[in-house]
Amino acid sequence: MLDEKLLAILVCPEDRGPLLLVEDECLYNPRLRRAYRIDDGVPVLLVDEAVTVTDDAEHNRLLGRASGEAG
Repeated sequence: MLDEKLLAILVCPEDRGPLLLVEDECLYNPRLRRAYRIDDGVPVLLVDEAVTVTDDAEHNRLLGRASGEAG
């Protein structure tokens, strides 16, 4: 799990808004529907490597598994 202090300062590199931690799967920006992967406990906050979530079911799944906001 990511450190709480780290989560408190992480923001989306594109819109500078808060991110949701989806377990240890990814950091998710529900406003832009972008998921940023976590590699070995290190968030990869690169816009070019983010996955855009276009499917409503996947968006809702990520929101349901999110543990809270960072930022």
